[in-house]
Amino acid sequence: MAEYLNAATLLELAQRAEQRDVAPCTCTKTPLDGWLSQPLSLDETQLKEVGTLAPDDDPEPTFSEYLPGKTGYWSADAPIAPRYFPYNRCTVWQCSLCSRLYLRYTEGGGYFVDRRIRALQSALIEDVPLPE
Repeated sequence: MAEYLNAATLLELAQRAEQRDVAPCTCTKTPLDGWLSQPLSLDETQLKEVGTLAPDDDPEPTFSEYLPGKTGYWSADAPIAPRYFPYNRCTVWQCSLCSRLYLRYTEGGGYFVDRRIRALQSALIEDVPLPE
């Protein structure tokens, strides 16, 4: 099982990755600022899992979303709130070539499974508690 990353650890990891001198890479053929279905152009062999936002002690994390203002699920500027859906079901992956970080999870519907991916940006991480 992957190491659990709380919001503070996630922020630190994202800031460290952003400080690296990032060269152009094939993992960025498709902009991944907001959630997208994982593009076929993404070479999964260059990604390595570095952690999870799904706590071990929460067998059924919330489906509540944190989308303040006019942001939407697909918005590139939507906050990354680790306690809220879909982030509470995500794993964190790093490109082995350029060190960029990505959030990934699998969306399951009645007749489909969709693997989704989003670039991790430290400026968008918000540690928002769940309502009581």
